[in-house]
Amino acid sequence: MAQRSIATALAVLFCAAYAAAPARAEKNYGPGVSDTEIKLGQTQPYSGPLSALSAVGRAQGAYIKMIDDQGGINGRKVNLISLDDGYSPPKTVEQTRKLVEEDGVLAIFGSLGTPANTAIYKYLNERHVPQLFIASGASKWRDYKTSPWTISGTINYVIEGGIYGKYILRQHPDAKIAVLYQNDDFGKDYLNGLKERLGDRANMIVATASYETSDPTIDSQVISLKQSGADTLVEFSLTKFTSQAIRKVAELGWKPTHFVPSTSNGIGAVLTPAGIDNSIGLLSAQTNKTASDSQWANDPGYKDWLVFMHKYLPDADINDIYYVAGYNQGQLIVQALRQCGDELTRENLMRQATNLKNVQTTMSLPGITVTTSPTDYDVYHSARLSRFDGKSWVLFGDLISN
Repeated sequence: MAQRSIATALAVLFCAAYAAAPARAEKNYGPGVSDTEIKLGQTQPYSGPLSALSAVGRAQGAYIKMIDDQGGINGRKVNLISLDDGYSPPKTVEQTRKLVEEDGVLAIFGSLGTPANTAIYKYLNERHVPQLFIASGASKWRDYKTSPWTISGTINYVIEGGIYGKYILRQHPDAKIAVLYQNDDFGKDYLNGLKERLGDRANMIVATASYETSDPTIDSQVISLKQSGADTLVEFSLTKFTSQAIRKVAELGWKPTHFVPSTSNGIGAVLTPAGIDNSIGLLSAQTNKTASDSQWANDPGYKDWLVFMHKYLPDADINDIYYVAGYNQGQLIVQALRQCGDELTRENLMRQATNLKNVQTTMSLPGITVTTSPTDYDVYHSARLSRFDGKSWVLFGDLISN
């Protein structure tokens, strides 16, 4: 009797499992998805004044190519359509519309630049098109109520600006601070983060100067900041402008405690044009491992990255931080897509991107993981500070959170 009861129970369970199987196996696709393909789109500044930043897009594309070579995501190849916008917002709008309306992509992934992403985020949010892990840390991407379909792939600029403020208060409490910043959301967010962390000590900032990305040089701004009597210079600038400022500071014989942002501390792209000797002693925040730091020589994640670089980007400068950033962002989009399974809709992709749990990208610093939620869109909450010694960025101190 007992045996018949067990057999009956097993039969019931088998029938229930068999009946449920079609539901579990059912596929649900959004635009740009088939049994063999997942189509994504992005824009990058492959031309224009900040073309050095396009290394981010090259790394993202190469990472996707590697994943495709390994069999893709759940048997589907990822087709990443990457278009040039020249760091021009009107061009970004034009290219993004093409990607959405003509190419029919599932999502926009990794598009670079605060001005570029600002130009398209309302359009994408109105159409419920995911704008994922973009290469911009503007504070507006934290606002899950206003832009629920947009999430950053970098440390928030307000958080990083606050980290510099926290360090200055602790180590240089009597500092006289001068700030050079890009006159857009990028630079202003950094500056706001610094001011917020300084709090009632914000009067430590004795001078500020801004620049436009169309400016040929920023020499006059640096001269005016030196004349303020500041002994600390905090730059919230990008690529060639950071290089120009470092070089001009050296020409003036000015020797401030000098900070540059994590977005612009690449040895090959920024410090070499500025002059390596001129760059010794610079301070910057880091969330990622760097090729110049010998401590990662035997690190498994770093070894995997070197193999990737040599195979997929053999002519690239491994000291360029933008390749590391793009590589890590590639891992985030792949993780979100894998979590989707066969429900590859825009809604589910956004759901998965905002439900990452302790994801450790292989080129992030130890202790820095990515956790997101529907009410917390910040992918990174902390960083470590580093000092350039003429050869590499040398980490010091513990993780700092704003």
